[in-house]
Amino acid sequence: MILFSELMNEFQNNIQGSKTTLNILLKRSPNLAYQKINELAYFTGSKYRVNLRLHFPDPKKISDLESYGTENIGIVVDSLRTVFPISRQEIKQKAIEIIGSLVSAQDAYMYKGKEGVKITLPRGRIEILPGSIHVWCQIDEKVKRYCDWLMQNVYFR
Repeated sequence: MILFSELMNEFQNNIQGSKTTLNILLKRSPNLAYQKINELAYFTGSKYRVNLRLHFPDPKKISDLESYGTENIGIVVDSLRTVFPISRQEIKQKAIEIIGSLVSAQDAYMYKGKEGVKITLPRGRIEILPGSIHVWCQIDEKVKRYCDWLMQNVYFR
């Protein structure tokens, strides 16, 4: 069973092991650092048979080496899956139960027979599709626990 928290811990360990190289690349060219961090993400994800990506919606964040692996993560498990193996309602309820009552959970990306759920947090969001998860927020312990639950109950049941 793949757990989100294990995947993230390994990714962060790989980042720590490459910190010197990433620092050099950042000084030389942010594009080179971007390529290297996504090579590390690909390497880490491939061990778990997922496509792991680190995103930079704010280009200035590329220079923030300390944030690498702690936010803006995308994991594709099965790009062809269009429906959830459990109800969307259960996915939404679990978000409120694990992360807290300050989150808003709603159906999203519902078109052409596809399903999706969007969890809005006070600072960011989690987009959940039947074959992928995109975490556009700081990954704290509650977010890790919720994503672990998703891995166990949605992606790798």
